[in-house]
Amino acid sequence: MFSKILIANRGEIACRVAATAKKLGVRTVAVYSDADRFAKHVAVCDEAVYIGGSAPKDSYLRWERILEAAKQTGAQAIHPGYGFLSENDEFAQACVDAGLVFIGPPASAITAMGLKAESKRLMEAANVPLIPGYHGTNQDPEFLHSEADKIGYPVLIKASSGGGGKGMRLVEKTEDFIDALGSCQREAISSFGNDSVLIEKYALRPRHIEIQVFGDSHGNYVYLFERDCSVQRRHQKVLEEAPAPDVSVAMREAMGEAAIAAAKAVNYVGAGTVEFIVEQRDPSPEDKFGGMNFYFMEMNTRLQVEHPVTEAITGTDLVEWQLRVASGEPLPKQQADLTINGHAIEARINAENPDNNFLPATGTLNIYRTPTHSEFRVSDVRIDDGVREGDVISPYYDSMIAKLIVHAPTREQALAKLDKALAETRIVGLPNNVAFLRHVVQSDSFKYANLDTALIEREKDVLFGQQRGELPWLVATAIVNELAQEAQTQNHDPFSKTDAWRAYSHYERPFDLVYHDKPLRAVISQIQGQVQGQAKEQAFHLTINAIVKAEKQGADVVTPIYQGDVRYLPTADDTFTLWLSGGETAGKRQQMQAWRHNEQVYVFSNHASDVITLVDSMAHVGIEPQDGGSLKSPMPGQVVAFRVNVGDEVKKGQALAVIEAMKIEHTINAPTDGTVAELLFKAGDLVSDGDELLKLDTGSQS
Repeated sequence: MFSKILIANRGEIACRVAATAKKLGVRTVAVYSDADRFAKHVAVCDEAVYIGGSAPKDSYLRWERILEAAKQTGAQAIHPGYGFLSENDEFAQACVDAGLVFIGPPASAITAMGLKAESKRLMEAANVPLIPGYHGTNQDPEFLHSEADKIGYPVLIKASSGGGGKGMRLVEKTEDFIDALGSCQREAISSFGNDSVLIEKYALRPRHIEIQVFGDSHGNYVYLFERDCSVQRRHQKVLEEAPAPDVSVAMREAMGEAAIAAAKAVNYVGAGTVEFIVEQRDPSPEDKFGGMNFYFMEMNTRLQVEHPVTEAITGTDLVEWQLRVASGEPLPKQQADLTINGHAIEARINAENPDNNFLPATGTLNIYRTPTHSEFRVSDVRIDDGVREGDVISPYYDSMIAKLIVHAPTREQALAKLDKALAETRIVGLPNNVAFLRHVVQSDSFKYANLDTALIEREKDVLFGQQRGELPWLVATAIVNELAQEAQTQNHDPFSKTDAWRAYSHYERPFDLVYHDKPLRAVISQIQGQVQGQAKEQAFHLTINAIVKAEKQGADVVTPIYQGDVRYLPTADDTFTLWLSGGETAGKRQQMQAWRHNEQVYVFSNHASDVITLVDSMAHVGIEPQDGGSLKSPMPGQVVAFRVNVGDEVKKGQALAVIEAMKIEHTINAPTDGTVAELLFKAGDLVSDGDELLKLDTGSQS
């Protein structure tokens, strides 16, 4: 076993590797950039070496600096984690040439599997099932277009060196192919340094099921069963589970054997994942696998983000396996020793805005509280993260905050445990997907394993729809939290504020709010006979109306949402017990918790978590949604290109500009017909969230 290793990565995976190394008595060396000078992974390792600027190209992708850091600290081996250099064959070979052990497969295996087109040819020779497509070397755009037409739409354009959901575009009709190809190639260059692509038929109702394989230098191979990673957004995984629901023993064995055949074809050593697309159709009597067929998609020549669910059901530590195999030991277990124990699910908690096409978000983790858990080891509730409360999620790296993993005897029990753990998670200070994850976990499609990669799109009305039944609780909690904050600096009368007014012989006070871009007006009124300030329990009457602002001189449209009494009792800091008496909430009680950050109030309960904006006046808040038609940048990033020039006439929906952040491209479309009056940035410029990118003269358009 090694005495010291260098971890050529950051964040959660660097902390994960360090935890196992510490367990084995192996010292660790971290590397860090300007942005990560005070990061968690730097703190948990025994040593740390600075390697450059915040952008990955100036630090985590500078492998000559990483090799120098290993030499400087006396590390014997380098663990690449995932992402960055983990699937870079030149780096793997450079480690060997420098006398270091690369904790991963040989460079030749990375080369073979890294070029997706070449890997498809190898898999065909190894009799691994393949989906129809073009995997050749001709990259002429018109030729690729004609191949796509031959295959038949929909097709997927995929970066030949791709992975992690980047460099991938779904094309549903021929006229969209060329633009999608260009976008895919630019993203591929940015992420992988190679713009070659392949084209594949897009399977209908596809599931994404992958097999964890492991090989050693003694010729031994095992598969550690499957993971279902079908729940995805932007071609990136959101929820992963093991084992995959509804997969028969026969299909599991067939997929496992195919995965080992794939690994053997490239003399694989270490941890790898063979990904399959599983096509679902109505079963027929001659079907071997109940209406499902599986096809090789790609092999990831590294440890996967979702490896903890495999660890949970097999009782293994895959990082320990990596270290032992890399140091020359045989596999700790043979195939006959491996069995499935229970069910595990992983949820990726990301800094992103699900309501705005999952755009990555940046900001400070002002509040970061998690349920009782273990870190980086198998348990009922496990959290793997690389951040702490007060840390900043920057635009330079992946938007993942943490991975929440649960393990239980059955899938049903695991779902309940995951929902409870998400309910106990508190993140304040930046947009995140915790509430969205709960909506997915609670949805019938996920609950009853009606899975495919289109689940989120198919269930968008359920997953993204405003939780109407929860809205009165959100509004009431935001108001109660505001009153509690005021009570710390004023007397305890919530109607003493200057914006309260006297009407109908009692006091009223208005509150303006915004919920999912929709303006609301709430009015609280004093209940006659309620004496303020003389008891812990407080009460007021609450009316909530939705407001549709008049476009010109007409009157606003007001729609009643709730009317009833609210009673509340502070039970701890930022926590209240609320009783509501109106509508569907009549007689119900909930424990609510809230924190305010600027104008945002983050509200939590056992049933829901959400964010509502509390403002002094609707005149002070822009309520237009920042959708794809906005002329402002929806996120911090870099201008990739403008699709128009000054003086161009454009139509509504036409592409105007492309922004890239966290290696994901976002297209800005025209909100209306008009003429381009001015471009305010140029390609390559860095922009902030909300920066106006160009001016559009709409003339009489409205």
